[in-house]
Amino acid sequence: MRGPTKTSRLVATLLLGAALALGGCSAQLGSAPAPGPTRIVFVPKVADIPYFQAMNNGGLEAAKQLGVQWSTIGPKTVDPADQVTIMRDLIAKKVDVIVVAPNDPAALAPEIAEARAKGIHVLTSDTDAPGTQREVFVNQASAEGIGTALTDALMKRTGGAGKYAIVSCGPAAANLNTWISVQKAYTASHYPKAQVVETVYAGEDQDNATNLAKELMARHPDLTGLVGECTTSAPGVAKAVREQQKIGQVFTVGVGTPQSIKPFLLDGSCSQSVLWNVESLGWLTAWTAKQVADGKPLQAVNKVSLELPAVRYDAASKTVLLGDPLLITADNVDQFKY
Repeated sequence: MRGPTKTSRLVATLLLGAALALGGCSAQLGSAPAPGPTRIVFVPKVADIPYFQAMNNGGLEAAKQLGVQWSTIGPKTVDPADQVTIMRDLIAKKVDVIVVAPNDPAALAPEIAEARAKGIHVLTSDTDAPGTQREVFVNQASAEGIGTALTDALMKRTGGAGKYAIVSCGPAAANLNTWISVQKAYTASHYPKAQVVETVYAGEDQDNATNLAKELMARHPDLTGLVGECTTSAPGVAKAVREQQKIGQVFTVGVGTPQSIKPFLLDGSCSQSVLWNVESLGWLTAWTAKQVADGKPLQAVNKVSLELPAVRYDAASKTVLLGDPLLITADNVDQFKY
C-alpha cells in the first residue's frame, strides 16, 4: 500500500491546525472569566478628615457583605479642579460606579455627563449635584431637618434671640448652602428676635474656621451665637470661643463628628452637634451604588440592612434618604467612636 502523499499530509496538517484553532477559540470563549465584583469609587470633598474616613469605613464594611469592591480617592484641597482631575482619571480607568460629594456641582457637571455617556454610573452622596446627570443622590437627612435642628439647638441656648453668624466651608457646596437657606428662613419665621448677621467660608480647614470665628466676634461684639456648618468648622468655631474665653457668652452649635466635637461639648464651648450616623451613610451609599449597577429599581421603602430597615426613596428627586438628624450632646457622644 502506498503511503500518504506530500499533498495529503499537507491537507491533514492544515485541517488539524484549523481544528486546534477552533477548539482553542471555543475553549477560550467557553472559559471567559466571570466579571469581577462591581467597582465603586467614592470621591469625597476632601481627603483625610474624620467625617469622610467614617463614611469610608461604612462603605468598606458594606462592600464585604455585599460582594462589591469599594475604594475612596479624595482631593487634597477643596479646589473643585482637584475633583475634576480625579473624575477624569476614574473615567479613563472605566470603573463601574463613581460616587462623588461635589465641592462645586457645576464644575463637575461635564465629567458626570462624560462618565454617563461612557456607561459609568454616577451617584452623589453627602452633597448633591442638582441639574447634572447623576442618577441618585444619597442624602444624609433633609435640608429642613438639619437647618431647623441647628437653629433650634442654638436658640435654646440664646433664649430665642440675639445675633449669630455662620462659618461654612465651601462656598459652592450645595448641601451647606441649602441648610443655610433653611436656617435663615426658619430664624426669620420662628425667632423674630434673632438675626443672622454674617456668613463666611473656611473651606475644609479647621484652623481657618477658628480664625474666621475670632474675626466675627471682633466685628460683632454683641454676637451671641456661632454655627459651624460642616465637620471642620464646627470644632473650629468652638475652639475660637474657648480661646477667646467666651464660653457662656457666645454659644456654638454645628455639624460636628462625635469624637472631634467631644472636647468642646464637655467644656461647654459647643452646645450640641447635629449630625447623622456617618458610617451608616457610607453603608447606604455602597448599597445604593450596587442597586444602580445591578439595574435594580429602588422602591419607595427599602430594607437595606438590619440597622436600616426602612430607607425611603423619592423617585421625583431621585433621592435616597438616610433618616432624621442625630442630635449629639455631652450625654451621648461616647456612643459613637468616629
